[in-house]
Amino acid sequence: MHDSELLADRFEAHRGQLRAVAYRMLGSLGEADDAVQEAWLKLSRTDADEVRNLGGWLTTVVGRVCLDMLRSRTSRREEPMDSFVPDPVVSPLARIDPEQEVLLADSVGLALLVVLETLEPAERLAFVLHDMFAVPFDDIAPVVGRSSAATRQLASRARRRVQGAAPEPERDVTRQKQVLDAFLAASRGGDFEALVSVLDPDVVLRADSGPLVGGAAASKVVRGAAAVARQALTFARFAASSRLVLVNGEVGVVATIDGQPMSVMGVTVADGKIVALHILADPERLARLDLGELGV
Repeated sequence: MHDSELLADRFEAHRGQLRAVAYRMLGSLGEADDAVQEAWLKLSRTDADEVRNLGGWLTTVVGRVCLDMLRSRTSRREEPMDSFVPDPVVSPLARIDPEQEVLLADSVGLALLVVLETLEPAERLAFVLHDMFAVPFDDIAPVVGRSSAATRQLASRARRRVQGAAPEPERDVTRQKQVLDAFLAASRGGDFEALVSVLDPDVVLRADSGPLVGGAAASKVVRGAAAVARQALTFARFAASSRLVLVNGEVGVVATIDGQPMSVMGVTVADGKIVALHILADPERLARLDLGELGV
């Protein structure tokens, strides 16, 4: 086997973790793949024999690429972020394939990704690499251009914001499904009181319809059980044609019209109530998810 093939094999052994790092950093599956590809290009131009810990080296390279992408994204972004929903990882209710298991290790739900979007790029990098992938602060510091102590402070600030904002979700998929089934039944039946009863009083709904014509107006954030229940009644026709799936490892819904996917909804359940709903209805981003593999 040629040296280039050996190097490619060594890289492939780390691809799953690198994609997981990039997904947490960027919240975009396509951009995560781009970041991983950039890491491969950098490796192919490097003397790999000089790299003592290839996995650690690649992780910090991906982190640096993602940091640059986040900074570029922040500088050019004009639309409000309140209603932004990260790319969901959608799989059949019965299973998650091995590649997605790597991507979703540590249960990175949409609610957590939304919180990560509120962090400054350097904070996000420090938190993701250290808290989620155990990269030492001494290795992260050169990437963010700070001392190890300052990098530790970045992660600490991010950790406080994450712990204060991301709800601790129900992990039992069966209990998640029971709550979501009740929500969908109430929506289909037009039962306002039943809807309110399965929603946390402080529930938040985010709907991201993208930047297409009419999309910006359709994107919204709705807060509170009564307001979210009224929104659910408005879209009862989607509930009638919905299919349960796993969205980032939690029970969610793909809604269709005439067999065409119209939205993906991730649901976060805590203490028997729905505390967050994240709806992606951006046609371009839905098309890239390749939901046809789910039979919808």
